[in-house]
Amino acid sequence: MFSVTSETINWGGKNLTIETGKIARQADGAVIVKYGDTTVLCTCVYAKKTAENASFFPLTINYQEKLYAAGRIPGGFVKREGKPSERETLIARLIDRPIRPLFPDGFLNEVQVVCTTISYDSECSPDIAALIGASAAISISGVPFTAPVAGCRVGYDKENGFILNPTKTSELELVVAGTSEGILMVESEVKELSEETMLDAVMFGFDSFQPVLEMIENLKRKVGKPAMQVIPFEEKYSDTLQKIEKLSLKKIKDALKVKAKLERRDLIEQAKDEVFTELAEEQEQVILDTLFESVLAKTMRQTLLSTKNRIDGRKLDQIRPITCEIDVLPKVHGSALFTRGETQALVVTTLGSSLDEQVIDNITGETSERFMLHYNFPPYSVGEIGRLGAPGRREIGHGKLAWRALHALIPSAHKFPYTIRVVSDITESNGSSSMATVCGSSLSMMSAGIPVREHVAGIAMGLIKEGENYVVLSDIMGDEDHLGDMDFKVAGTKDGITALQMDIKITSINREIIQTALAQAKKGRLHILDLMNATISEAKSELSSTAPRIEKVTIDKDKIRDLIGPGGKTIKEITESTNTKIEIDDAGIVSIFATDKKCMEDAISAVKSICCLPEVGTIYDGVVTKIMDFGAFVSIGNREGLVHISQISEKKVKAVHDVLKEGQKVKVKVLGIDDKNRIKLSMKNMQQ
Repeated sequence: MFSVTSETINWGGKNLTIETGKIARQADGAVIVKYGDTTVLCTCVYAKKTAENASFFPLTINYQEKLYAAGRIPGGFVKREGKPSERETLIARLIDRPIRPLFPDGFLNEVQVVCTTISYDSECSPDIAALIGASAAISISGVPFTAPVAGCRVGYDKENGFILNPTKTSELELVVAGTSEGILMVESEVKELSEETMLDAVMFGFDSFQPVLEMIENLKRKVGKPAMQVIPFEEKYSDTLQKIEKLSLKKIKDALKVKAKLERRDLIEQAKDEVFTELAEEQEQVILDTLFESVLAKTMRQTLLSTKNRIDGRKLDQIRPITCEIDVLPKVHGSALFTRGETQALVVTTLGSSLDEQVIDNITGETSERFMLHYNFPPYSVGEIGRLGAPGRREIGHGKLAWRALHALIPSAHKFPYTIRVVSDITESNGSSSMATVCGSSLSMMSAGIPVREHVAGIAMGLIKEGENYVVLSDIMGDEDHLGDMDFKVAGTKDGITALQMDIKITSINREIIQTALAQAKKGRLHILDLMNATISEAKSELSSTAPRIEKVTIDKDKIRDLIGPGGKTIKEITESTNTKIEIDDAGIVSIFATDKKCMEDAISAVKSICCLPEVGTIYDGVVTKIMDFGAFVSIGNREGLVHISQISEKKVKAVHDVLKEGQKVKVKVLGIDDKNRIKLSMKNMQQ
């Protein structure tokens, strides 16, 4: 019934198998990838005809994790997988980025790749298996594909050097992907490693996934379908392309001399409108639009390569003007406005208690995160009208990149027991907004008083490459990103790199280009760090007056139950009445968070009155619980003490009930506690 074909190698100490022919046979390409006991099903289906008026390549990469893969049932009320989690979205982007550049120009048929993790062994990461499986499924499907892609994870420690697909966290968390020709994608989180170490790590990854590429090639030779023939877009419409060049080339060159983004964009749109008007009867607008973009890209690239002059007049390694400001918002815990050229990030830091931590439920289990970074890209930032809604893949990806860049510098919960949320709103954008987020976030956290050791800065590098001729650009603008060949983002401190992300639009790049980009990025990063340090060089010693304060009270572990109360009633009453947040750990340490000094004092008093013996000489608020002939019993917290009739007033009291009533609120001072923990109280000299 089945015609199964498979390839197996030992890779990084574990068997890697790619199998096809048994599951999902109606897809154009389908494989099962097994790495250890982690198993991922990857499928590829493509439309056999190009959609009408197609003007772009409609590729969709979906990644999904079934919780049954790890023997788990989804938490919450809905017991089935729903919309993609942040983790699934990030892995889908991880697969998409190295695969997208390898479809030929002119192929505009819709393609959907679906990767589903169906077994997870907690040691072998499903994202690498999914990337390999997606590449294999596309390669055998008949979709035109330049070359197979593979990837791996690289770890590092000083004792063992580089580690292929590590099972434990290390100083380096790096994913590298590419073809046999070169590297296409890099993503990493780093603990301040040098440029030389990072370059060696990338090349180690490149060498390590070569056997996987050979596997995919072997599978393709055995079962691959003949690839669709595609005529390159410019070749197909060469006559129209020549007409567009004749009509618009001079106008495009003139527009590219204008430094201001919006003015330059308007001039380019005018040139495009003239092309549409002149050639509307000869060709569809979507075709004209694509061909015009081709002329624009070619003109910008040739100008840069020949003159080494950038659109805005900068040198290749020059950084745009930068302004750093902090404390720009009066009532928040920390804020910064970072402006680099026409890119601007308004970044706000908010502090909370551990109750505010993000709870994450996915295939790896339930975890919590005390440092969050959210990136927002509203349409007004680029002068456009758009719909506001849930964050898209790009916003999630950019936010995670900035999170990785800063994560290594976040102080431990023991040193700084707060949950940290950083929000970056991009208010202007002309390239490198994710790196502006890194810089703005670092400034904002120091403004908030978070004891980060030093600043982290980020810079985006670009590439224009034609044959063997290339230039590397520092701090790229939007047009240089859109029309160029590389988006290479580097973030770090003065001591080393903390995050690295690279995406390539051409088939690959080599070691020499990466080395040049890293060296140029370091120079730019150090320049930006100097400007940031000139604004604020170390975290404020005091938190904002609006930020929550934390006080700790140690109680006997046997008293934890009393403080919580039946069903949490007691602790809930304290937090609601004092407007505080209270956390209790198993060791009996009670952490109290409050923004108001009196609220903090009231909460501490309430906790102590329940869990601690009253302190002799201290005054407490109490309630009369029982009237006796010889005095009155008064409750302070969950304890009662006796106010003897002689201690009720300076004046002689004949009968206790003449002065006090049950339920009456009084102030009392603790006179003493006997060996049976009986409390003696006094109301003398207490204001009623």
